[in-house]
Amino acid sequence: MPNKSTYFITDAHLGAGADTLQREKELCLLLDRISQDAARIIFLGDMFDFWFTYRHVVPKGYTRLLGRMAQLADSHIELHYFVGNHDMWMFDYLKDEMNIIMHNDPELMLIDGKHFLIGHGDGLGHLDKTYDCLRWIFRNRINQKLFSLLPEWMTFGIASGWSQKKRSTRLQRKPQVLEYQGDDREGIVLYCKQQLLLQPIDFCVFGHRHTPLQKQITAANGATAAYVNVGDWLLHRNYAVFADGQLTLHDLSDQTQIPSL
Repeated sequence: MPNKSTYFITDAHLGAGADTLQREKELCLLLDRISQDAARIIFLGDMFDFWFTYRHVVPKGYTRLLGRMAQLADSHIELHYFVGNHDMWMFDYLKDEMNIIMHNDPELMLIDGKHFLIGHGDGLGHLDKTYDCLRWIFRNRINQKLFSLLPEWMTFGIASGWSQKKRSTRLQRKPQVLEYQGDDREGIVLYCKQQLLLQPIDFCVFGHRHTPLQKQITAANGATAAYVNVGDWLLHRNYAVFADGQLTLHDLSDQTQIPSL
């Protein structure tokens, strides 16, 4: 019997863009297919463009994806969710409803004998001090409690406007922002190199950058690891697969492996 596979998916940003429903349907088709051989599926965050967990209110939409997640969980496929910078306020909804294992920060996981450093990727490397400050504000429990006192129509309106403004600014600067900036200017890579000094790591798997990438990184002590940024489901429809000791990065449009750099 063949070994089961581990899948990584990230940055669908459902709720953003005119094609959000089409993206959700394509994502569900992928989940249906990979459920046949998946031991676990790891969502690397920002699957939703915004989420805030209220006590009695569930955000409108996403019913197809949430339904598929529930089916996968009921099928005893191990599900993990690393919260991103757009859905950091998910709290315990997925854990309580579907027993999905939630992660707020990068973690080291042992998968089939290999050490994986896994996370979303925002705020790593501390290259953007302004964002570091905003991230602390957004993750502060008191601020989250105060935000929850606002009516949902207001919180979602604020979040939608903020997200659209950020995305418009980023796309205007494209492709410079989306291109790989080099090892010394990529916060995630700097963080991974720091972790390589502390512990053995075989693979570093992250999202956030919306840039599909596969390369080897080397720390100051000579330790090496394979670094994979899974890309996104917003522009590229990427996903990664770990099977038989190999981690490969794929594009849904043609099912071909993206070459290493």
